[in-house]
Amino acid sequence: MKTTTSDMGRNRTGVATSPIDSADITEEAQKRQPSHLGDGSLILKVRQIYAQESEGIGSVPPPASLKGVAKTAMDAIKGAKPTVFIDKLGARLAFERTGTRLYEGALAKLEVYGSWEGGPTREGLEKIYNDELSHFLMLTDAMKTLGADPTAMTPSADVTYVISQGIPSLMADPRANLRQSLEGLLVAELTDNASWEMLIDLARSLGHDTLADRFQLALDSEVQHLQWVRGWLSAGVSVEARRGDMGEERAGAQPPA
Repeated sequence: MKTTTSDMGRNRTGVATSPIDSADITEEAQKRQPSHLGDGSLILKVRQIYAQESEGIGSVPPPASLKGVAKTAMDAIKGAKPTVFIDKLGARLAFERTGTRLYEGALAKLEVYGSWEGGPTREGLEKIYNDELSHFLMLTDAMKTLGADPTAMTPSADVTYVISQGIPSLMADPRANLRQSLEGLLVAELTDNASWEMLIDLARSLGHDTLADRFQLALDSEVQHLQWVRGWLSAGVSVEARRGDMGEERAGAQPPA
């Protein structure tokens, strides 16, 4: 199956495809004064007003059980802010849940486009999918242990969703092939690694060493995921540059090292 970057097509998005018309448009634009002589200060002022009136992005829900109430009270006595930890746990949980869906999408792309020399295999993608699912379940259990509601959308989970919503859109786009989909997975894995590192540091600083040890195991597997995705993508770009038709590389796929 042909890729979209190795062959030239009828891309008409640039002005160079119509030099006569683009020259006329540029000439007419230069003849006229701007419709408004101001700068971006007015829109900045409006944004400041909205920010001052805003109550923030959501809130952390109260504990879902008596055990959670007691745990929150104990942390408060120790001088900690348990809501911050719950908020970040909610963000990680939401991201891992999305991660399972991303790799479901990648497996579907693999069925359609096949792989390439040094590219992803079904076994490799399924391994990452199962890891993401296990991380989601582990975080769900962690939140329940702390008396929190794992189904609640915390503020950081909301922020994480807004930041990352482009990646699921890419995976669902039928025009995006497997190599292009790996671009989105690379962004997700980079974020995943950094976010687990911060969560581990936060957990240890609050005295949740047992949870931090479990999170470290998750980070260890995420480091491996990042290495695989980066390697698959690098190999795919190289194959595409050399041969131009990655669909013929289906039989050359290798399992992750």
